Amino acid sequence: MRNVSLIGMPGSGKSTVGVLLAKELGFSFVDTDLLIQRQEGALLQSVLDRLGTERFLDTEAEVIAALDCQRTVIAPGGSAVLRDLGARRLKELGPVLYLKLPCAALERRLGDLASRGVTLAPGQTLQDLYDYRAPYYEKYADLVIDADQPRLEDTVALALAALRQL
Repeated sequence: MRNVSLIGMPGSGKSTVGVLLAKELGFSFVDTDLLIQRQEGALLQSVLDRLGTERFLDTEAEVIAALDCQRTVIAPGGSAVLRDLGARRLKELGPVLYLKLPCAALERRLGDLASRGVTLAPGQTLQDLYDYRAPYYEKYADLVIDADQPRLEDTVALALAALRQL
């Protein structure tokens, strides 16, 4: 297995589970939101505010398309699947796992969306965003992981078990 990518909504645990999964696999870890911040020289929410949603999504896809890694767990932003360029690159790099949670669990985890770098249109709710993105996550996922577990370690164990079956 060359790499593993974790996709899902903001708050689904991509970064946190990703670090733990990388440790278990003996892989490196990369969070593409941090790559965007480094490239743009600003925090993610500031980048989103400055670029606007469409240009932000294009930038995110370009950063993902440029990834060249081996034995790495990749945690892209929640919107990574909204551009075919980035989503296809994740699939080229290795298996893609969708960390799936119910919207109510995401709301509890996320808190204030305005400061999280979440690409919400004016008037759009988290449920609207969830309903819009879920088909994309399903489309690009090789495996779906129930991330609504009592402990992060349980989600990591489910991901490891699923990867072993590939």
